[in-house]
Amino acid sequence: MPRALLPVLLAVFLDLLGFGLVIPLLTFYAEDFGATALQVTLLMACYSVAQFLFTPVWGALSDRVGRRPVLLGSIFMTAAMLAGFASASSLVMLFVFRTLHGASTANISTAQAAVADLTTPENRAKGMGLIGAAFGVGFSLGPWMGGELADLGHGYALPIWVAAGLSAINFVLAVFFFPETRKAGAAAAPAHRERTINPARMLRALMHPVVGLSVLLTFVVTVAFALMESTFTLFAEHVRDLSASGVGRMFGVAGVVTILIQGGLIGRLVKRFGEARLVPVGIALLALGLALLPLAPPVAAMVGVFCLIAVGQGITTPSLQSLVSRGVSEDEQGFVLGANQSMSALARAIGPAIGGAIYMGISPSAPFWFSALLLVGGLGLSLAALRQQRRAASGSPPG
Repeated sequence: MPRALLPVLLAVFLDLLGFGLVIPLLTFYAEDFGATALQVTLLMACYSVAQFLFTPVWGALSDRVGRRPVLLGSIFMTAAMLAGFASASSLVMLFVFRTLHGASTANISTAQAAVADLTTPENRAKGMGLIGAAFGVGFSLGPWMGGELADLGHGYALPIWVAAGLSAINFVLAVFFFPETRKAGAAAAPAHRERTINPARMLRALMHPVVGLSVLLTFVVTVAFALMESTFTLFAEHVRDLSASGVGRMFGVAGVVTILIQGGLIGRLVKRFGEARLVPVGIALLALGLALLPLAPPVAAMVGVFCLIAVGQGITTPSLQSLVSRGVSEDEQGFVLGANQSMSALARAIGPAIGGAIYMGISPSAPFWFSALLLVGGLGLSLAALRQQRRAASGSPPG
């Protein structure tokens, strides 16, 4: 592994560690400013919307001016926005700084471009896998650390200040250790680029004869998971009387289980059963876990259910991604995978908004059951996708 790759991985890890630190206390912190359940979930949605819009912006800019200035600028902006969020004096300021924080942390496309610069085609998949590992470890440790820091008695802003400090350290390390990876003389990005939000592009991916159902299924699964993720802390606080540290431990356990599944077990399962057969199993486990979540009292039963959810998610997500990638030709990879990623990002913005409305309009337990029902429908889609994939493999016409 090139030594220059280490600062990129560290930057991704610290980005996600800082993001994860805020997760378990965001609800508690926003409620101190008088936020309703819907406003709390919209606070989560605005972050995802900003990431959706700015991920390709940072990537395109890095093609023009280089990876180093874009990565340094986005990391510095992350530290500043976290500091602003921690020192906010109104709910409006929370929304402003949270949105700008989402925009600043949308630098994953720049990190991926730097990895592509530093690796040969043969080692590129391994390099991208290391980014995924840094992403996963940071996200798993963050919520646990954030919850524990919030329990120290210094207020919910303390973990956010720690996250800002980590971003500041990240910036200093990048200044000294991250070189420019874009090769001198490399062709500049074309002036015209396809729009980030392109409904026609997404529709084309959905209508793809081989992987269209898998792309739709990715969207459904992501909406269901984001819906749960955005309302769980509200439910845990107001129904189960859990503290921020309790919520952080739940998310931390789920993160560790997901890493274990995706880091080792999933490869063996795919080799034995194939991705198409694993998808319905993963969705069924995820649906069962979401349906049981509002019924499970803390701590042991709820931890068990969270582990079940993590296993379902850990099986479903990589299997779907692999199905989509393997189901298209080389010249369609960029288009279909890009559209699939865009729809996932859109789902992460839609899910919290729906979750907050259901939480307030029906009951605190309703978002989890609604997510489970979505996944029951997704289970039907997954079986149809399995038939679609088998027809494609046998050379039969779709239909």
